[in-house]
Amino acid sequence: HGSPELWKTLFLVMDVLIKKAPPDDPVFCFMNRKRDEGKPYFVYMAAGANKFLRIYYGKVKEYLASLNTTE
Repeated sequence: HGSPELWKTLFLVMDVLIKKAPPDDPVFCFMNRKRDEGKPYFVYMAAGANKFLRIYYGKVKEYLASLNTTE
């Protein structure tokens, strides 16, 4: 479900994240844990994309709230 273009973009971001393997990144740690649990490729990629979007949304929401309080 959802936009095929968005899914493709998210999977590309997750693919780069797995290849670069930054050890302190929370999304990479989450995906690596799911991979170690033996989850299938699309399951841990979709879970990582969901985690990434939740973190991104939280940061954007926090930033917008800080803009409203400074004005």
